[in-house]
Amino acid sequence: MKLAPLALAALLATPATAFDISAMSEAEREAFRAEIRAYLLDNPEVLTEAIEVLQTRQAEEAAMQDLNLVKANADDIFSDGHSYVGGNPDGDITVVEFIDYRCGYCRKAHAEVAELIQSDGDIRYIVKEFPILGEQSVIAARFAIATLQVAGSEAYAKVNAGFYESFRGDVSIETLTAFADSFDIDAEPIIAHMDAPEVTKVIEENHLLAQRMQISGTPTFVMGNQMLRGYAPLNEMQAIVAGERG
Repeated sequence: MKLAPLALAALLATPATAFDISAMSEAEREAFRAEIRAYLLDNPEVLTEAIEVLQTRQAEEAAMQDLNLVKANADDIFSDGHSYVGGNPDGDITVVEFIDYRCGYCRKAHAEVAELIQSDGDIRYIVKEFPILGEQSVIAARFAIATLQVAGSEAYAKVNAGFYESFRGDVSIETLTAFADSFDIDAEPIIAHMDAPEVTKVIEENHLLAQRMQISGTPTFVMGNQMLRGYAPLNEMQAIVAGERG
Protein backbone atom coordinates (compact mmCIF):
# COMPACT_ATOMS: atom_id res chain seq x y z
CA MET A 1 0.00 0.00 0.00
CA LYS A 2 2.09 2.91 -1.29
CA LEU A 3 0.60 6.42 -0.94
CA ALA A 4 2.05 9.41 -2.77
CA PRO A 5 2.25 12.61 -0.70
CA LEU A 6 -0.76 14.17 -2.44
CA ALA A 7 -2.79 11.05 -1.92
CA LEU A 8 -1.72 10.96 1.71
CA ALA A 9 -2.79 14.57 2.20
CA ALA A 10 -6.14 13.87 0.56
CA LEU A 11 -6.62 10.84 2.77
CA LEU A 12 -5.90 12.78 5.95
CA ALA A 13 -8.31 15.51 4.86
CA THR A 14 -11.12 13.02 4.27
CA PRO A 15 -13.96 13.00 6.85
CA ALA A 16 -13.50 10.46 9.62
CA THR A 17 -16.55 8.53 8.47
CA ALA A 18 -14.84 7.80 5.12
CA PHE A 19 -11.50 6.78 6.62
CA ASP A 20 -11.32 4.30 9.47
CA ILE A 21 -7.78 3.33 10.35
CA SER A 22 -9.08 0.61 12.65
CA ALA A 23 -10.50 -1.16 9.58
CA MET A 24 -7.04 -1.58 8.10
CA SER A 25 -5.18 -4.82 8.26
CA GLU A 26 -1.98 -4.87 10.26
CA ALA A 27 0.06 -4.77 7.05
CA GLU A 28 -1.91 -1.80 5.72
CA ARG A 29 -1.53 0.01 9.02
CA GLU A 30 2.23 -0.50 9.03
CA ALA A 31 2.47 0.75 5.43
CA PHE A 32 0.38 3.78 6.30
CA ARG A 33 2.62 4.63 9.26
CA ALA A 34 5.73 4.15 7.14
CA GLU A 35 4.37 6.49 4.47
CA ILE A 36 3.63 9.19 7.05
CA ARG A 37 7.11 8.82 8.51
CA ALA A 38 8.74 9.01 5.09
CA TYR A 39 6.71 12.06 4.16
CA LEU A 40 7.67 13.89 7.38
CA LEU A 41 11.34 13.00 6.95
CA ASP A 42 11.23 14.34 3.39
CA ASN A 43 9.28 17.45 4.47
CA PRO A 44 10.40 18.31 8.04
CA GLU A 45 9.16 21.88 7.60
CA VAL A 46 5.65 20.48 8.05
CA LEU A 47 6.51 19.71 11.68
CA THR A 48 7.80 23.23 12.21
CA GLU A 49 4.61 24.67 10.75
CA ALA A 50 2.49 22.41 12.94
CA ILE A 51 4.39 23.39 16.08
CA GLU A 52 4.01 27.08 15.23
CA VAL A 53 0.26 26.64 14.77
CA LEU A 54 0.05 24.78 18.09
CA GLN A 55 2.03 27.47 19.92
CA THR A 56 -0.16 30.20 18.43
CA ARG A 57 -3.31 28.41 19.53
CA GLN A 58 -1.93 27.82 23.02
CA ALA A 59 -0.96 31.50 23.34
CA GLU A 60 -4.40 32.60 22.20
CA GLU A 61 -6.09 30.24 24.65
CA ALA A 62 -3.86 31.43 27.50
CA ALA A 63 -4.58 35.09 26.66
CA MET A 64 -8.31 34.41 26.64
CA GLN A 65 -8.08 32.57 29.95
CA ASP A 66 -6.14 35.49 31.46
CA LEU A 67 -8.71 37.95 30.12
CA ASN A 68 -11.47 35.98 31.84
CA LEU A 69 -9.47 35.86 35.08
CA VAL A 70 -9.01 39.65 35.02
CA LYS A 71 -12.72 40.23 34.40
CA ALA A 72 -13.75 37.82 37.15
CA ASN A 73 -11.43 39.45 39.73
CA ALA A 74 -11.58 43.07 38.55
CA ASP A 75 -12.75 44.60 41.84
CA ASP A 76 -9.99 42.95 43.87
CA ILE A 77 -7.37 43.78 41.24
CA PHE A 78 -8.17 47.43 40.61
CA SER A 79 -10.01 48.71 43.69
CA ASP A 80 -9.29 46.60 46.76
CA GLY A 81 -9.00 49.68 48.99
CA HIS A 82 -5.72 48.66 50.63
CA SER A 83 -3.06 48.63 47.87
CA TYR A 84 -0.77 51.52 47.04
CA VAL A 85 -2.00 53.62 44.12
CA GLY A 86 0.59 55.77 42.34
CA GLY A 87 1.24 57.27 38.96
CA ASN A 88 -1.78 59.20 37.72
CA PRO A 89 -4.77 58.20 39.92
CA ASP A 90 -7.07 59.31 37.08
CA GLY A 91 -5.10 57.60 34.31
CA ASP A 92 -6.90 55.94 31.44
CA ILE A 93 -4.96 52.67 31.90
CA THR A 94 -4.27 50.85 35.17
CA VAL A 95 -1.09 48.82 35.57
CA VAL A 96 -1.00 46.43 38.53
CA GLU A 97 2.21 44.73 39.62
CA PHE A 98 2.54 41.74 41.96
CA ILE A 99 5.95 42.07 43.59
CA ASP A 100 8.42 40.43 45.96
CA TYR A 101 11.26 42.68 47.14
CA ARG A 102 13.69 39.75 47.15
CA CYS A 103 12.91 38.92 43.51
CA GLY A 104 15.75 39.70 41.12
CA TYR A 105 13.43 40.17 38.17
CA CYS A 106 11.30 42.61 40.17
CA ARG A 107 14.46 44.58 40.84
CA LYS A 108 15.34 44.43 37.15
CA ALA A 109 11.86 45.63 36.16
CA HIS A 110 11.72 48.44 38.70
CA ALA A 111 13.49 51.15 36.67
CA GLU A 112 11.58 50.27 33.51
CA VAL A 113 8.22 50.29 35.27
CA ALA A 114 9.09 53.68 36.77
CA GLU A 115 10.05 54.98 33.32
CA LEU A 116 6.84 53.61 31.81
CA ILE A 117 4.71 55.44 34.36
CA GLN A 118 6.68 58.69 34.33
CA SER A 119 7.07 58.97 30.55
CA ASP A 120 3.46 58.08 29.83
CA GLY A 121 1.83 60.34 32.41
CA ASP A 122 -1.59 58.70 32.06
CA ILE A 123 -1.08 55.39 33.89
CA ARG A 124 -2.61 54.51 37.24
CA TYR A 125 -0.15 52.21 39.01
CA ILE A 126 -1.11 49.72 41.74
CA VAL A 127 1.29 47.56 43.77
CA LYS A 128 0.29 44.18 45.19
CA GLU A 129 2.65 43.01 47.91
CA PHE A 130 3.06 39.30 47.15
CA PRO A 131 5.94 37.86 49.21
CA ILE A 132 6.73 34.31 48.05
CA LEU A 133 10.51 33.96 48.44
CA GLY A 134 10.85 33.21 52.13
CA GLU A 135 10.62 34.84 55.52
CA GLN A 136 12.70 37.90 54.62
CA SER A 137 10.33 38.63 51.73
CA VAL A 138 7.43 38.51 54.20
CA ILE A 139 9.19 40.86 56.64
CA ALA A 140 9.97 43.34 53.86
CA ALA A 141 6.38 43.23 52.63
CA ARG A 142 5.05 43.73 56.16
CA PHE A 143 7.30 46.76 56.59
CA ALA A 144 6.15 48.27 53.28
CA ILE A 145 2.46 47.68 54.03
CA ALA A 146 2.86 49.05 57.55
CA THR A 147 4.56 52.11 56.09
CA LEU A 148 1.58 52.71 53.80
CA GLN A 149 -0.93 52.26 56.62
CA VAL A 150 0.97 54.31 59.22
CA ALA A 151 2.91 56.94 57.24
CA GLY A 152 0.97 57.21 53.98
CA SER A 153 1.53 56.91 50.25
CA GLU A 154 4.50 59.27 49.94
CA ALA A 155 6.50 57.34 52.54
CA TYR A 156 5.48 54.05 50.95
CA ALA A 157 6.69 55.18 47.52
CA LYS A 158 10.12 55.93 49.02
CA VAL A 159 10.29 52.57 50.77
CA ASN A 160 9.06 50.67 47.74
CA ALA A 161 11.68 52.21 45.45
CA GLY A 162 14.34 52.04 48.14
CA PHE A 163 14.04 48.30 48.57
CA TYR A 164 15.15 47.94 44.94
CA GLU A 165 17.57 50.85 44.68
CA SER A 166 19.44 51.12 47.97
CA PHE A 167 18.52 48.37 50.44
CA ARG A 168 21.15 45.67 50.73
CA GLY A 169 21.74 42.79 53.12
CA ASP A 170 19.40 40.90 55.38
CA VAL A 171 16.01 42.25 56.36
CA SER A 172 15.94 42.81 60.12
CA ILE A 173 14.61 45.33 62.61
CA GLU A 174 18.03 46.98 62.69
CA THR A 175 18.42 47.25 58.92
CA LEU A 176 14.81 48.40 58.49
CA THR A 177 15.30 51.11 61.12
CA ALA A 178 18.39 52.42 59.34
CA PHE A 179 16.55 52.13 56.02
CA ALA A 180 13.64 54.26 57.26
CA ASP A 181 16.03 56.78 58.80
CA SER A 182 17.66 57.28 55.40
CA PHE A 183 14.33 58.71 54.19
CA ASP A 184 13.62 60.65 57.40
CA ILE A 185 10.77 58.27 58.15
CA ASP A 186 10.06 57.41 61.78
CA ALA A 187 10.59 53.66 61.89
CA GLU A 188 9.30 53.02 65.42
CA PRO A 189 5.51 53.21 64.78
CA ILE A 190 5.91 51.34 61.49
CA ILE A 191 7.81 48.47 63.07
CA ALA A 192 5.27 48.35 65.90
CA HIS A 193 2.52 47.96 63.30
CA MET A 194 4.19 45.28 61.14
CA ASP A 195 2.43 42.35 62.81
CA ALA A 196 -0.96 44.06 63.05
CA PRO A 197 -4.00 42.14 61.76
CA GLU A 198 -4.53 44.84 59.12
CA VAL A 199 -1.11 44.07 57.63
CA THR A 200 -1.63 40.32 57.77
CA LYS A 201 -4.99 40.71 56.04
CA VAL A 202 -3.43 42.52 53.07
CA ILE A 203 -0.88 39.76 52.52
CA GLU A 204 -3.49 37.04 52.89
CA GLU A 205 -5.90 38.71 50.46
CA ASN A 206 -3.14 39.28 47.90
CA HIS A 207 -2.17 35.61 48.09
CA LEU A 208 -5.78 34.51 47.68
CA LEU A 209 -6.17 36.82 44.68
CA ALA A 210 -2.96 35.47 43.14
CA GLN A 211 -4.22 31.93 43.65
CA ARG A 212 -7.49 32.70 41.88
CA MET A 213 -5.58 34.30 39.02
CA GLN A 214 -3.10 31.41 38.80
CA ILE A 215 -0.16 33.68 39.62
CA SER A 216 2.82 31.82 41.04
CA GLY A 217 5.74 34.13 40.26
CA THR A 218 6.89 37.73 40.35
CA PRO A 219 6.76 40.14 38.77
CA THR A 220 3.31 39.57 37.31
CA PHE A 221 1.46 42.48 35.72
CA VAL A 222 -2.11 43.26 34.86
CA MET A 223 -2.13 45.96 32.18
CA GLY A 224 -5.66 47.03 31.42
CA ASN A 225 -7.31 43.71 30.57
CA GLN A 226 -4.10 41.84 29.77
CA MET A 227 -1.77 39.87 31.99
CA LEU A 228 2.00 39.83 31.62
CA ARG A 229 3.55 36.96 33.51
CA GLY A 230 7.18 37.79 34.21
CA TYR A 231 9.70 40.46 33.31
CA ALA A 232 9.38 42.32 30.01
CA PRO A 233 11.49 45.21 28.67
CA LEU A 234 10.11 48.74 28.54
CA ASN A 235 9.24 48.67 24.83
CA GLU A 236 7.13 45.55 25.27
CA MET A 237 5.23 47.08 28.17
CA GLN A 238 4.69 50.26 26.16
CA ALA A 239 3.33 48.19 23.28
CA ILE A 240 0.85 46.44 25.57
CA VAL A 241 -0.34 49.75 27.01
CA ALA A 242 -0.73 51.19 23.50
CA GLY A 243 -2.67 48.10 22.45
CA GLU A 244 -5.00 48.43 25.41
CA ARG A 245 -5.73 52.00 24.42
CA GLY A 246 -6.56 50.83 20.92
